[in-house]
Amino acid sequence: MSSITLGEFIIENQNDFKYATGELSRILSSIRLAAKIVQREVNKAGLAQHILGAVGDINVQGEEQQKLDVYADNVFLKALANRGVVCGVASEENEDYIAFNNQEAMDGNYVVTMDPLDGSSNIDVNVSIGTIFSVYRRISKPGTPAQLEDFLQPGTEQVAAGYVVYGSSTMLVYTTGNGVHGFTFDPSIGVFYLSHPNMKSPQDGKIFSMNEGNFHHAPKGVREYIKYCQEIDPASNRPLSARYIGSLVADFHRNLIKGGVYIYPQTPKSPTGKLRLLYECNPLAFLIEQAGGKASDGKNRIMEIKPTELHQRVPFIVGSTKMVEKVEEFIKQVETPTT
Repeated sequence: MSSITLGEFIIENQNDFKYATGELSRILSSIRLAAKIVQREVNKAGLAQHILGAVGDINVQGEEQQKLDVYADNVFLKALANRGVVCGVASEENEDYIAFNNQEAMDGNYVVTMDPLDGSSNIDVNVSIGTIFSVYRRISKPGTPAQLEDFLQPGTEQVAAGYVVYGSSTMLVYTTGNGVHGFTFDPSIGVFYLSHPNMKSPQDGKIFSMNEGNFHHAPKGVREYIKYCQEIDPASNRPLSARYIGSLVADFHRNLIKGGVYIYPQTPKSPTGKLRLLYECNPLAFLIEQAGGKASDGKNRIMEIKPTELHQRVPFIVGSTKMVEKVEEFIKQVETPTT
């Protein structure tokens, strides 16, 4: 592992960012701080029973909120509000965006979208979970409260994105459009060290990740692709391995490193898809493209989709380029009439 810390790396590379004023460094520093606090609580979840289980409330997604969901949301909100460069945040846990109302924050040039604790239903069973975040430059006039238009920007407008995975080790992975870099947390001294510089997605892989309980409810093209993955064909190294953790960050992280494709299609229960465009799909799409991979809804590039609402859902296919393109090929074949 490198001796370069996350703080040092941010400072050394801030000139790679076209708006090099130090503001983005302050945002990433606040995310780093919040991640440390959340990982501390996650890592003692088995001992501190008061942070386990459900709150008893249902969030805007129609999902039961876990205690750590609420805790993580509050930690990240406070950390971002205190830096004075973020004018507003949109979170999975809140129905509307939050516009910070102090003048220093209103002068800020950025908004952040986030899923503060992805996969939180896995907390009680000690499975890896994560945080996903995305940063945009605001559209509205600085000095005023954040507006909805600041958040409803296509993923191509992201200036930074990343995730934190809380697993056997805690890692923070991010991009500002100049490659993808991963940092592993050393809890003995409380520092993130550069462990995975310039991460690259293999162009092909041997892993497919999908909740196969939804197999019969998935579009035909996706079903045909899964059958293709399961076929025996030594010439193309099939069958492929099915690996599905159920925490988006953990599945994405594994496939980024080892090569693979993650698929969450639309179903009758989720006709437009289940995963959220702004704070799940867009940031991971930015990361995978910077690593040489691809992200699609089956037909379109994820980052070119123009959001129409904060919690918009889309089908999501992400991972190694050749694998994503193969899924798209099956979808196109099914939908293209034969003559």
